[in-house]
Amino acid sequence: MCGIVGYIGFQEVAPIIINGLKRLEYRGYDSAGLALLSDNSLSILKRAGKVTDLETLVEVHPVSSTIGIGHTRWATHGIPNDVNAHPHVDQTGTIALVHNGIIENHAAIRQRLQRDGIVFSTDTDTEALVQLISAFFDITHDLEHAVRLALNEVDGTYGIVVVSSREPDKLIAARRGSPLVLGINEGEYFVASDASAIVGHTRQVIFLEDDDVATLTRNGYEVKTLGDEIVEHEIEEITYDIEQIEKSGFEHFMLKEIHEQPQTIMDSMRGRLIQEKGTAKLGGLREVLPVLNNARRIIITACGTSWHAGLVGEYMLEHYARIPVEVEYASEFRYKDPIINEDDVVIAISQSGETADTLAALREAKLRGATVIGICNVVGSTIARETHAGVYIHAGPEIGVASTKAFTAQLVALSLLTLMLGRNRGFISIEEGREFAQELLNIPAKVEEILRDTTPIQDLAERYYQSSNVLYLGRGYNFPAALEGALKLKEISYIHAEGYPAAEMKHGPIALIDENMPVVFIAPQDRIHEKVISNIQEVKARKGQVIAIVNHEDDVIDGLADYIIRIPRTVDFLSPLLTSIPLQLLAYYIAVRRGCDVDQPRNLAKSVTVE
Repeated sequence: MCGIVGYIGFQEVAPIIINGLKRLEYRGYDSAGLALLSDNSLSILKRAGKVTDLETLVEVHPVSSTIGIGHTRWATHGIPNDVNAHPHVDQTGTIALVHNGIIENHAAIRQRLQRDGIVFSTDTDTEALVQLISAFFDITHDLEHAVRLALNEVDGTYGIVVVSSREPDKLIAARRGSPLVLGINEGEYFVASDASAIVGHTRQVIFLEDDDVATLTRNGYEVKTLGDEIVEHEIEEITYDIEQIEKSGFEHFMLKEIHEQPQTIMDSMRGRLIQEKGTAKLGGLREVLPVLNNARRIIITACGTSWHAGLVGEYMLEHYARIPVEVEYASEFRYKDPIINEDDVVIAISQSGETADTLAALREAKLRGATVIGICNVVGSTIARETHAGVYIHAGPEIGVASTKAFTAQLVALSLLTLMLGRNRGFISIEEGREFAQELLNIPAKVEEILRDTTPIQDLAERYYQSSNVLYLGRGYNFPAALEGALKLKEISYIHAEGYPAAEMKHGPIALIDENMPVVFIAPQDRIHEKVISNIQEVKARKGQVIAIVNHEDDVIDGLADYIIRIPRTVDFLSPLLTSIPLQLLAYYIAVRRGCDVDQPRNLAKSVTVE
């Protein structure tokens, strides 16, 4: 959520910032703005709405400048409008700031400054910070020093970039709990909340750590701590190409990312399967493997789609590795005073690696002595740096807000972990391990088969796009898949949908079923197939409309379901990798038919960096 781009160098800055903000639109936002320094004065241009609205404003009021900052805002304090949009300026109009995160003690700061005669013009928490920096600047006459003094007084999270007409050849960037990356090029420097905003200009980056304060000039950069100590960070190289964050001919990023899954699933397991030994190798877990093999319990913590992946992981790990597993919402984890022992392993799952609640949960687990493992997609993210060990899912940039390829890549990572631990702990034989490894290798081709002809799913979307409610039901490994299918429909089409274990339908949701209620059953031919058939019959007895996802060989459900979506068969614990694909497509085509903004659904953000 929210996006930041800053630049200092020799090029015209407005196009760089505008294009960078466009690459961050996927994060979710409601307004956009920029601050440009020219002739030792600040020009502020901002608008509620899309980046294209800001671009039009810049065209009408052009400013020639080679230093500036830009922002896309996802509202937390104050309604989305032109005034509350970033950047925010101090009372003198000489300091501008963009901010991701939340200043929790902003009210106290505001009251203190108002007593000193400072007049506020917005409803935001961010303005309190820029006014505080200004107050310290009046004392220190040094922008970097003023920023450090101000940040030592704030509680909360922030990723900020500051410019001032009083020091017109300098950018100050700082972070705590909200990501910032520096981009390095000859004679020019960038700062952004996500490397995708600057990958078209440089591949050389530095990921700032919490409590870092960076000063950028045209002559170089320097990073210090809040305590004014110089720190050195390794320069890393961005590995993905600009083409990976383009639509490549697809109408939406979400559709492109759904169709990328045969490749991303293969990439997630590439080099990790040892087929002849029937096991997996996860190099990022080498240092903690003894702890993992002997773990008394595993706790998986995550949010949203990643939480659903964690639920599938619970079923996998308990059945095949015989380790007790609990799956916790990260947003609740630290507030429940969890019981954590030193021989527990906590797995934090997050696509972005920056999810605020998941970060808080892993930090709580570390404080209580657990070994913490991360499963994430973004190299250099905070979760990747703060966990004891981890697994990258290698899904590549995911731009669509509703996660698709990252979800299936997370399932692959959990499958590999299950295979490895099951073999290490002696609960999976070498023959079973070889079978599982082969089935994993077969999954990309089976996903490709599903994607080859989506016409039946498009027809279903045409039939049901005006529905008000949809129920998703599954059992075993496909109960979490039902939750995920319902979430996808809610996220992008705004249709109310709920996922349930199929047998739980009788304990409440069955009261909703009538001739107008579509019910999606996930019914592969697994060991509880007959139980699901019974649940389908219960829905049909109440005139519900049944949409069933079944295997090609299944001829039992044909006479029961109103609509059938056929998929290839695989072993039970890998079935969500296949059943989730038609659910993603169904949500997508329904949302398109309803005229929804598929890639940027209302009120949502890709990377949720606030609690």
